[in-house]
Amino acid sequence: MTRSGSFLAALAFACAGLLPAAPRAQDAPVDRVPSAEEAPAVTGPQAVLHTSMGDITLELYPQQAPRTVQNFVEYARAGFYNGTIFHRVIPDMLVQAGAYTPDMQPKPTRAPIPLETQNGLSNLRGTVAAARAAAPESATSQFFINVVDNPRFDFTSDESDYTRGYAVFARVVDGMDVVDAIREVPTTAREPLQRDVPVEPVTIERVELLDAE
Repeated sequence: MTRSGSFLAALAFACAGLLPAAPRAQDAPVDRVPSAEEAPAVTGPQAVLHTSMGDITLELYPQQAPRTVQNFVEYARAGFYNGTIFHRVIPDMLVQAGAYTPDMQPKPTRAPIPLETQNGLSNLRGTVAAARAAAPESATSQFFINVVDNPRFDFTSDESDYTRGYAVFARVVDGMDVVDAIREVPTTAREPLQRDVPVEPVTIERVELLDAE
């Protein structure tokens, strides 16, 4: 296994099987999604994560990642994310949410969706990707926000499950300061996770959809 593949394998294991990956254009670098600080004007549908630490506004990418966006919208519309927490905070990598209640009870999810990593999007700071287990097509409700550029999470090849990456489907267009505040909260171990869980719960109170079909 390559060094990159070994890193991702270890990372997925350490994080209970669910972490990030996103599409990177192999033949169309002009489609690269800018980081939050260099992003262009918002043109797509939006979703607002109303959290206990402030609001985070996302622009969704239904053209590049239609099934992943649809999946997120369906969960949001059903109120699934209401009362869930950011259960994984890695300050130099990502913040992850969309699975657990404050007492660390996992919420039941629907069937997993296809992996949409070869869509021209990259795991840059401020982008949002669907978390998944080791199997490529295992993403359900969980997502993470990249707090740094994470090109190692992009699709690189079909060589292994890990090199196929994690699908980016949105970017933060407002509230990156809130994301940066979340990344700095103290963390601990809380069953069933072995580490990286905020000591004080950071809660998604609700998700507001703006112009999302």
